[in-house]
Amino acid sequence: MKLLRVGPPGAERPALLDQDGTLRDLSALVDDIDGSLLADASALDRVRAAAGAGVLPALDATGLRVGPPVARIGKVVCIGLNYHGHAAETGQATPAEPVVFLKAADTVVGPDDTVLVPRGSVKTDWEVELAIVIGRTARYLETDEQALAHVAGYAVAHDVSEREFQIERGGTWDKGKNCETFNPLGPWLVTADEVPDPGALGLRLWVNGELKQDGNTSDQIFPVAEVVRYVSRFMTLYPGDIINTGTPAGVAMGQPEPKPYLRPGDVVELEVDGLGRQRQELKSA
Repeated sequence: MKLLRVGPPGAERPALLDQDGTLRDLSALVDDIDGSLLADASALDRVRAAAGAGVLPALDATGLRVGPPVARIGKVVCIGLNYHGHAAETGQATPAEPVVFLKAADTVVGPDDTVLVPRGSVKTDWEVELAIVIGRTARYLETDEQALAHVAGYAVAHDVSEREFQIERGGTWDKGKNCETFNPLGPWLVTADEVPDPGALGLRLWVNGELKQDGNTSDQIFPVAEVVRYVSRFMTLYPGDIINTGTPAGVAMGQPEPKPYLRPGDVVELEVDGLGRQRQELKSA
């Protein structure tokens, strides 16, 4: 299934995109697309049955905003330097273990919402990523099979980053990762049953129509199952939590000088195979 949330910020309604590309209203079946729903197998089965029966009312998508596909996200866990190509382009060694950091859940916005360039920023960068959406509470998982069984689905994430704040301003990466609007998510949550191999997905990103990133999750240093299993050793993952799994080569930081960092007025578009496409215009904060 392709689950999504549509409507104004803070007033989104749950929806489903059917196999014909028609937007369907889920409001009569579920309150929202959130951790409670993702952890409820019977509720998800009811949604599947209604979609298969063709009884869900259609929604007019004209002019309808698409919000983040998951509501009330508890936390956004991010994996840094998780592609061989990205580590190489930034001149950093391949990590021996996953690099883990957090983004605040309030950085998450819709896939086509405006991204704000922070005040004083000169190094705002792009990062297309595969996002994992957790569907079952995960603690101390021992096997890859267990890890994948705790995944509800996948989505497109844009891990926007301010490199000066991240690297040159002291401390950890938090200052360069948690600026307002720095995690567009969606358009859809695609359930795990429709993504048979998350390790073979193409990821692409364009800036002002120019292709900047063209990678594949097969280049990940730590694949999806290993990431979920590893993170569950250090923190409890709850239904509705998000894990951003890193970005392939092609970010601005990895380019020759002058590096083409983002500016207000730029347009970024990005996609992951089977998971949909995002488009953001950048404006000044």
